[in-house]
Amino acid sequence: MKKIFSLIMLGTTVAVAQVKSPDDNKRNDIRYNLNESGSHYVKFTFTNQVWLRLNDNNPGTTVLSDPKTSTFDIGLRRTRMQLFGQLTDRIFFYTQFGMNNFNKVSAFPAYNTAGTPSQRKIAAFFHDAVGEYEVQRKGNNFIRFGGGLTIVSGFSRFSQPSIGTIMTMDVPVFAQATVDQTDQFSRKLTVYSRGQIGKLNYRLAIADPFPVETSGSVPAALNQNSVFAQRKNSKQFQGLLIYNIFDTEDNTTPGYMTGTYLGKRKILNLEAGITSQKNATWRKDAVDTLYSSMTLWSVAAYLDIPLNAEKGTALSAYAGYFGTDYGKGYLRYNGIMNPATGTTQPIAGVGGTHGNAYPMFGTGNVIYAQAGYKFKDGLLGSQGTLMPYASLQRGDYDRLQDAADIYNAGVNWLIKGHNGKLSLNYESRPVYKNSAPVNELAKDGRKGSWTLQYQISI
Repeated sequence: MKKIFSLIMLGTTVAVAQVKSPDDNKRNDIRYNLNESGSHYVKFTFTNQVWLRLNDNNPGTTVLSDPKTSTFDIGLRRTRMQLFGQLTDRIFFYTQFGMNNFNKVSAFPAYNTAGTPSQRKIAAFFHDAVGEYEVQRKGNNFIRFGGGLTIVSGFSRFSQPSIGTIMTMDVPVFAQATVDQTDQFSRKLTVYSRGQIGKLNYRLAIADPFPVETSGSVPAALNQNSVFAQRKNSKQFQGLLIYNIFDTEDNTTPGYMTGTYLGKRKILNLEAGITSQKNATWRKDAVDTLYSSMTLWSVAAYLDIPLNAEKGTALSAYAGYFGTDYGKGYLRYNGIMNPATGTTQPIAGVGGTHGNAYPMFGTGNVIYAQAGYKFKDGLLGSQGTLMPYASLQRGDYDRLQDAADIYNAGVNWLIKGHNGKLSLNYESRPVYKNSAPVNELAKDGRKGSWTLQYQISI
């Protein structure tokens, strides 16, 4: 009993030693220092994003076999926990556990319309599990090597977004190009190197994509349009170069790139990235099976700067051009946390066209831009400030007669920066129908959705 009591007292003493600090009221993290300087530590974070959404559904939409022209749903867009730390000067680890897109129909895929049993308790999983070793460090310059399950990517900044610091209510998911097809919610088993050399930040990676058969959905049948191949799987090669004109960015965690620093840093970056995989997709041409390499590349500029440091005003903006070659005829619909389960008006040559889905991925090119303005600190007194924003995504895909233009506009109520914020967003998306030639889609009006998000992050 004395030994147990002594251990409890020791644990209490250590805990008190960790929390008593003159900076306690300024701290926004849960952190345990492993040395006196705090350079070695273990840190825990938690993020939860609750969505309340009113959606104008695509034509023919059904929810659990009931026709629905509109839906109101409540869901958890993301619920994540991170545990990571610097164990020595050179050894770093990072893990993330959580779930995504959890609403009342999230465990009821569109092909399960017969009402056979589903399981809503399977959504949480490890997103990341990574170990890193730093081989060189001189000032802000460093070179690290790592491996594991990770989101480290070469395609673009928004292929590896820090979801707790997003400026717009959600990220442009088209940049997570193979999401839940040959990856685990954008993560792959990967070995990589990342580093900062002067003004240049880099990421180089070799990934081993998952078979599309393990995606949790029935793989698309081999047809005239390219779909992810079920044979001849090969490694994926990725590279991203970022030139920092002003400040360098936060490089603590592997991959994850900040959405907006809310004026805390002066950032202007020029970025270029590429992802390439041989024999990634296949298609049928008469009696022949043809394979295509997947090549994704982007060039972009990112700005996030304070305008008036004393008032706390800031500007954030991004513009990028994306080349997306998945193979001839590739086109994929996707609806974020789709509130529906099926449709009575399917579109030939594509699946999952119900609810809030639109042609998100395809062979062609995409232009994406966003901008936001942060008002002065204390605009709402002790209740924080506001940051309105807008974004445009234009997907000009080969099988679309008219480009898919997606508009978003909204405002963040920054109650305590990114740690506690409310976001109200309106999205306008295009609707398509089959058209001649038979393999192409023509625009058939627009639909919209209103979403209120409450984010808690620590």
